[in-house]
Amino acid sequence: MSELLLFIALLALGPFLLIEGLLARYELMVYTIGWRAPAATLPPGLPCARGADPGRPPDAYVVYLDGIGKRRFTDTRDGGQLVKAVIAGAPELRVLGQVQPYSPLAEPLVGRPVWDWLRRHTGITLFLHNVMQTFVAADRRYRPLYNRAVATQIANQLRLAGYETASGIPVVLLCYSGGAQLATGAVEELFIQLRSPLRLITIGGFHNGANDLTHALHLYRLTSANDWIERVGGGLFPHRWRLWRRSAWNQALDAGKITVHTLDPAAHVGPQSYISPTALLSDGRSYLERTTETVIEIIRRDCIAQPANTMN
Repeated sequence: MSELLLFIALLALGPFLLIEGLLARYELMVYTIGWRAPAATLPPGLPCARGADPGRPPDAYVVYLDGIGKRRFTDTRDGGQLVKAVIAGAPELRVLGQVQPYSPLAEPLVGRPVWDWLRRHTGITLFLHNVMQTFVAADRRYRPLYNRAVATQIANQLRLAGYETASGIPVVLLCYSGGAQLATGAVEELFIQLRSPLRLITIGGFHNGANDLTHALHLYRLTSANDWIERVGGGLFPHRWRLWRRSAWNQALDAGKITVHTLDPAAHVGPQSYISPTALLSDGRSYLERTTETVIEIIRRDCIAQPANTMN
């Protein structure tokens, strides 16, 4: 019976997967050949960044790349609670949460007439769209183009928020789930454009391990034994296997560039997720509070307090 249900589910999803696969590649091609330029401005009333006073340089810039639930400029996975908590706990940081990592054209899904119709009638297509974009970004045929598009979008948003090239101010790419694929892919081009000290913090990071991390000073991996989605990513992509010694991920591991922080017993999604405000630890803190404190501690201790040579 279970096999029959699986077969029916695959038949139902098959057409959507095919359509989404074609649409994901189409947007990248439109960007690459220049038919449409990426969106260069933000909607009226949306700040370029939040947190530290824009009148003076912050101690660090934090760019938040959300998971596949990202559909609009504002944060959608948790209603923006993680970003708000980081800003409240570390007012010396300037935080950007509006980057559209699943759109080479830097456009949110919400607000496009076709996608608004699909959201009302077939909501699963929105979910599949960002899933397919993640796999396009991981595909070796499209990865360089996708990486350049996302990195350029991040660089443009940082400039709008006041970042000056080669200023030495740390840039932290804070990413959730599939956002790790786009963050690791953005490292090389982002360093070329901004010459900034770059560090990454992944929360349940889902990525293929093929992106070059040479210009990342460090990557902090926040994970949990109960996060089966992250484990799937580690097993699905050969570049994450220790057998593939020369992969970018394993080279970073061997160079001591990756530090693991365990946040057991958090899950990837749901009421027990890393960013749940209701799930509580034995000390009374919520999972969201612990994750926020861990992120802020890493940034203050390793990104701000330690001087870095940006010409690595």
